Amino acid sequence: MSTSADDYDSLSPEDRQIRDKEDRAREKVEQDALPYKWTQELDEVDITVPVPKGTRGKDLVVVIQKKKLSVGLKGQDKILDGELCQEIKMEDSTWTLEDNQLVLIHLEKINRQQWWENVLKHHPKIDTRKIEPENSKLSDLDGETRGMVEKMMFDNQQKQMGKPTSDEMKKQEAFKKFQEAHPEMDFSQTKFS
Repeated sequence: MSTSADDYDSLSPEDRQIRDKEDRAREKVEQDALPYKWTQELDEVDITVPVPKGTRGKDLVVVIQKKKLSVGLKGQDKILDGELCQEIKMEDSTWTLEDNQLVLIHLEKINRQQWWENVLKHHPKIDTRKIEPENSKLSDLDGETRGMVEKMMFDNQQKQMGKPTSDEMKKQEAFKKFQEAHPEMDFSQTKFS
């Protein structure tokens, strides 16, 4: 198990790389040992549970509750059963049987701004600080959000080059127009903060 964040912060970059590699290897072993595979986005969790080939929907017992999940075959021990690490939206969470051998479970998170450390509380955790979400393309965003992101990117680039941000440029342009409209005024002592 990983040591505290304080210990991690005191490590050299090379030692951090070694620790990260060891942690990822340990996590992989722990996750591979689970009777299911899972992936997540900030707003959802998808779980794949293998079942014997030829399984039919009526052979399954799947329970999805706000804080509980269980999957099993009738008359047998459950494949997974326990308390979810976070609450879900039951009305938007579903399960299906694919190719009579995979139970696909889709869970909608209530807290859409938090990565899950695990699916069930008693299962091994992953280090959510190391999650690298897929990059979304600017073209995937709605117009308003896209404009905001593009402005932030431009302003950040301008700051790195020591140039004015878009807001500073607007202020300077407005001042220049005001100055041209009032040539009789002395603006020599004017400063921008």
